[in-house]
Amino acid sequence: MDQVIFAPLVPLGLVWVLAAAAAALVIFAAVNRLSGWWLRALAAVALLGAAANPSLQEEDRAPLSDIVIAVIDETASQKLSDRAAQTGDALETLRAEVAARPNTELREITVHDAEGNEGSLVMQAVSEALADEPRARVAGIVVVSDGQIHDMAQMPSVPAPVHLLMTGHGTDWDRRLIVKNAPAFAILGEEFHLTLRIEDQGDVPEDIGTTANLSLALDGGEARTYQVPVGEDIDLPVVLPHGGMNVIQFTLEDSPGELTDRNNAAVLQINGVRDRLRVLLVSGEPHAGERTWRNLLKSDSSVDLVHFTILRPPEKQDGVPVTELSLIAFPTRELFLEKIDEFDLIIFDRYKRRGILPVIYLDNIRQYVEDGGAVLIAAGPDFAGATSIYRTPLNQIIPAEPTARVYEEGFKPQLTDLGRRHPVTEGLDAWGAENAPEGAEAPFWGRWFRMIDLDQKSGETVMSGPDDKPLLVLDRVGEGRVALLASDHAWLWNRGFEGGGPQLELLRRLAHWMMKEPELEEEALWAEAEGQSMTVIRRTLEDSTGDITVTGPGGDSWTLVPEEVSPGRFEAKFDAPEIGLYRITDGTLDAVIALGPSAPREFEQTIASGDAIAPLVSGTRGGVVPLEAGMPDLREVRAGRPAAGRGWIGITPRDAYVTADLRVLPLLPPWAFLFLAAGLVIAAWLLEGRRRRAL
Repeated sequence: MDQVIFAPLVPLGLVWVLAAAAAALVIFAAVNRLSGWWLRALAAVALLGAAANPSLQEEDRAPLSDIVIAVIDETASQKLSDRAAQTGDALETLRAEVAARPNTELREITVHDAEGNEGSLVMQAVSEALADEPRARVAGIVVVSDGQIHDMAQMPSVPAPVHLLMTGHGTDWDRRLIVKNAPAFAILGEEFHLTLRIEDQGDVPEDIGTTANLSLALDGGEARTYQVPVGEDIDLPVVLPHGGMNVIQFTLEDSPGELTDRNNAAVLQINGVRDRLRVLLVSGEPHAGERTWRNLLKSDSSVDLVHFTILRPPEKQDGVPVTELSLIAFPTRELFLEKIDEFDLIIFDRYKRRGILPVIYLDNIRQYVEDGGAVLIAAGPDFAGATSIYRTPLNQIIPAEPTARVYEEGFKPQLTDLGRRHPVTEGLDAWGAENAPEGAEAPFWGRWFRMIDLDQKSGETVMSGPDDKPLLVLDRVGEGRVALLASDHAWLWNRGFEGGGPQLELLRRLAHWMMKEPELEEEALWAEAEGQSMTVIRRTLEDSTGDITVTGPGGDSWTLVPEEVSPGRFEAKFDAPEIGLYRITDGTLDAVIALGPSAPREFEQTIASGDAIAPLVSGTRGGVVPLEAGMPDLREVRAGRPAAGRGWIGITPRDAYVTADLRVLPLLPPWAFLFLAAGLVIAAWLLEGRRRRAL
């Protein structure tokens, strides 16, 4: 392509000034009919041309091809029914149509499931494609999808027609389960409400009923089925059965002909927390450690403490008149017979038989434990004597028998091999390591100075004292649990003697173990999620554990080999291929975990629709074409014209090019302009002289 360009020899402003002056003189000469004025005008033009320095620019242009961008949606909803086959057929036809057109290329962009639960990010793919390609070459954009696009808020400015080739069928229908509200945690024993809804979408068959069967399962256990209405909110009262994470799974019975069952389930993970921990502390007599127990329990705002201390035992004869003593009787009958089941934990601190608690009360405590209660005994010297609490019906639940020997010497409590694996004491021997002297050996605790010698009958010894004798014994009795601490010197840790020790943490773990908190079970299997990955954890008191099987939401299974990361704790990493509910088992224990929502965003709306992308399509004069009606033809249309019609979609040719070569040639050299101007001036002078002679 050729064009004239100018490169003035003087500033452009001066050229315009000279042009104005020349124009004024020429106009004056013409008005006054001066002879040769037109020759002088041509001479002025020649002089101005010399100053403007005109040149001829010649371009060699190479045409560029038009680009058609095809965005192929391969997210989860596109795998429903025959949508994948529809997508493949449409893409093959589009490739052939573009290949048959001269000077046209096809760019293919594939959209996969986004990380997390973001859905189909088609607009993000379009924006990235437009950033990679020159916008002046983009002749059209074709999206092959079911139309369920979840990032339309990021819709870019598009320079060409946009079309949706929509997969799916007009007869598609689906039924899904919706959880409208669910708490992240709930108080144990208190009722809360979940709101569920079953919703039908699409062309629902007339023979589909207005009720559906909904199953409910807790922690992967046996499911219970209920018949519920469709299209109505369902208010479900729930009471959590245990502390820690409760996994509740709702499953909707499959209906014949529906698109998918992936949105027929919902998994809720609700953390069960105790509102208050009710503790009964029974102190046999005042001693240095009594206040420590009381302060530890009162320092926890979640603990309701009832403290029963025997300040004046019956055998005490001090001559104080009865009239001067408090006459408010301690409600022993109410506490130990009528309301004993209201306590979560009973602690006997250096308690001994004195006739204050009748045998029937102590037998009731035994029954309380067997029915699911918890008792912690902190033994003092009296535990080894004739007035020992062991000489009562409680001996049926106490895991060790006193031998009558009492160690009165300094010793440092030690964790047994089993204690290093047990969740109550696991890792406690590392307490205080940051402040321990260099070269010191664990545990970094202070010493105790008294321990009752025990003959263990049952249970598990997790801490030991002198001669490896049992110091802390844990046992399960019936439905309940018992802990026996064979020393009354734990308070030395709280006072910081010789550096102190983990008394608060030990007491907290003991209480939670007795409350049957899942995180402190000796044999446990669970998983912790991080994004779409999980860490499967198996805790055991054994030296090894077997393989673990993970079953995904689609029924596929994987076998994991856990590795020991600390005593009694085995872990295995697993990268899940998709979000949903996973079941975990080692053949003995089972667990479930939900990675993301069980019904991903892709399955919230499964019926194909062009409503979401309609503003972009109509704004570019494109079209929405259902593929079940057949693949449309590809045509060329001019910019600004409708780009879609019955059976066809259009692209706009862009006529883009690149300049391959550029040549600049002067029209005339400056001296030629000067020579021409001089000739014209001379001709005007001669013409004027001839006219004067004629006159």
